[in-house]
Amino acid sequence: MNYALIIAGGSGNRMGQDIPKQFMHVDNCPIIIHTMLAFQRHPDIDGIAVVCLDGWQTVLQSYANQFMVTKLRWIFPGGSNGQESIHNGIYGLKDAGIADDDLVLVHDAVRPLLSQDIISSNIAICKKYGYAITGIKCREAILESDDGFASTTSIPRDKLIRTQTPQTFRLKNLITAHEEAAARGIANSVASCTLMAELGGREMHIVPGSEKNIKVTTIEDLEILKALMHVEKEAWIK
Repeated sequence: MNYALIIAGGSGNRMGQDIPKQFMHVDNCPIIIHTMLAFQRHPDIDGIAVVCLDGWQTVLQSYANQFMVTKLRWIFPGGSNGQESIHNGIYGLKDAGIADDDLVLVHDAVRPLLSQDIISSNIAICKKYGYAITGIKCREAILESDDGFASTTSIPRDKLIRTQTPQTFRLKNLITAHEEAAARGIANSVASCTLMAELGGREMHIVPGSEKNIKVTTIEDLEILKALMHVEKEAWIK
């Protein structure tokens, strides 16, 4: 079985708006619902769980009912950071009776343009290798800076991968990683892939992502999202 675990526990302070960014509307639909619908449409997703910002659970369920997200089965409480929110989600799934070998696709609530192909590839690669991390090769020149204002060092981009979500694992592997992290005092890793890297010994296989799989963090991202949702492919493009 394959389950989407959507992380929506953040308050979105960087957006500077009156409501959390995942509940902001684009085309008369909340961003998080656009995200959930991507998994709703995929035939190999058996259920959806959301780790939700406290106080917004009823709103989320109401929107899911309105937009016919019938695969939503669980809503778990958000944590104080991303790692804690994922922790709450995977232990919630475990308590709900999800099998150890079931696949969990951990995904940001504010990546609403997730394609069906990326979901399919995550499932296939995780089934084959045990881990699947969505990512794209870095095209930009990269500088290293301690203060964000000056740099004397560049980082070769040839080996750099910009990670996205979903990041897919068997439930038992996620549980084991979070137990090991707790034992080693790792409490604020920014993503599942960085947690696995910090723990070491896990070979994470890369699933090709997309520049369209944008994470909405700023107002500029919101403007890009709106443009991407309405762009039409030119007839002459192969």
